[in-house]
Amino acid sequence: MRRNFLALITGLVICSVACGPAVETKEGWTNLFDGRTLNGWSRLDGEAEFSVEDGAIVGTAVANTPNTFLVTDQHYEDFILELEIKVEHESSNSGVMVRGQHDPEARDGQGRVFGYQVETDPKERAWSGGIYDEARRGWLYPLTLNPEARSAFKLGEYNQYRIEFIGNKLKTWINGQEVAYLVDEMDKSGFIGLQVHSIRDEKDAGRRTFFRNIRIKTEDFNPKPFDSDLFVVSTVPNHLTEHEKERGWRLLFDGKSNEGWKSARREGFPEKGWTIKDGVLTIEASGGGESTNAGDIVTEEKFSAFDLAFDFKLTEGANSGVKYFVTLNEGTRGSAIGLEYQVLDDEKHPDAKQGKDGNRTLASLYDLIPAEKQDRFVRPIGEWNKGRIVVHPNNKVEHYLNGLKVLEYERGSEEYRKLVADSKYKIWENFGEAEEGHILLQDHGDEVHFRSIKIKEL
Repeated sequence: MRRNFLALITGLVICSVACGPAVETKEGWTNLFDGRTLNGWSRLDGEAEFSVEDGAIVGTAVANTPNTFLVTDQHYEDFILELEIKVEHESSNSGVMVRGQHDPEARDGQGRVFGYQVETDPKERAWSGGIYDEARRGWLYPLTLNPEARSAFKLGEYNQYRIEFIGNKLKTWINGQEVAYLVDEMDKSGFIGLQVHSIRDEKDAGRRTFFRNIRIKTEDFNPKPFDSDLFVVSTVPNHLTEHEKERGWRLLFDGKSNEGWKSARREGFPEKGWTIKDGVLTIEASGGGESTNAGDIVTEEKFSAFDLAFDFKLTEGANSGVKYFVTLNEGTRGSAIGLEYQVLDDEKHPDAKQGKDGNRTLASLYDLIPAEKQDRFVRPIGEWNKGRIVVHPNNKVEHYLNGLKVLEYERGSEEYRKLVADSKYKIWENFGEAEEGHILLQDHGDEVHFRSIKIKEL
């Protein structure tokens, strides 16, 4: 019995050294890397090499292998993570998996890491600190949403990363610069992972990425507030963070009622056609005609300079739009007139092929300016997409789709007026140049869903 007990104790001691990272705590922090060994870490997916050199974990790129990850054996739920990352060469894209996941059956049993990744992006795009959903949803927080943060990461130097993942809120900093704020509830726990990206050019084999001073805090948090007016990406329907409320954001749709909305043509809210169920505002299908059934709805309020964000979900072949600076003065028989963020199934609706140079496609300024979007930033039909319209006080306007800025223009500029003169809007004097107007959701006879409609006046 005594021999078995001693063997058990010996085994536990050995496992505490070989099976987990060295644990040194100070003010509630735990070191995930002991500075000497890779104890407590395991390699997944690719064949990139990880070693220890001068107190840092060194990831070395290997040609013809998938993305490689060095991940903690332990999983974590809520935490604050700090580490330093240095990239030698711009080809060495990297990142930090947080609450990372692994599917061992993926890729014919080769396995695949997936989930939240805080980006290290040394190339000209410079989206370091942005949030990417590895092998799943793609970009959740690209730095077109926070261009000021693109200069935070320094190539060839150690960069201090701070990552807070508490509850459903994921916040990132690089070298003290506030970078990204995501609210999402897909994964509650997972591993911490260090990435060495796959390489396309064999001349980049041997490029190295360095990680050091990796520490984590899992209790007694003192979350760091964001001081700047950082845009929040949230996949939680019809919800605002305290950060947003403090900075003037409010919901235009509360998920429960039609409060704040009315018909564009008559008093009150339409009695049929528009429904509210499970936090979603839906215009029902009615044969594809423009404003021939329930009709458009508009906000009771008018707005001038604002930041408007909304989620929308298309059905196959559907057409709709979000219009702004709608005055209701034109007396049209169809849809009310205004500047329009196009909401469209580009593949199945014929309107995408009309107009000029694609200026009637999804996220375009309808009939005026085409959206310069990338396919990977367009969610499939039946999934939620995120639209955003920013009208600055100086009349500069921007359209975004799933975080990517797809166009910008200036209301009232000479270039803008030339576009209007060559469009269907030329018959209306000073089209789109009103000082203020309603926000409109269009009834184009197709089933389209909206939620999480929020606005901040600028």
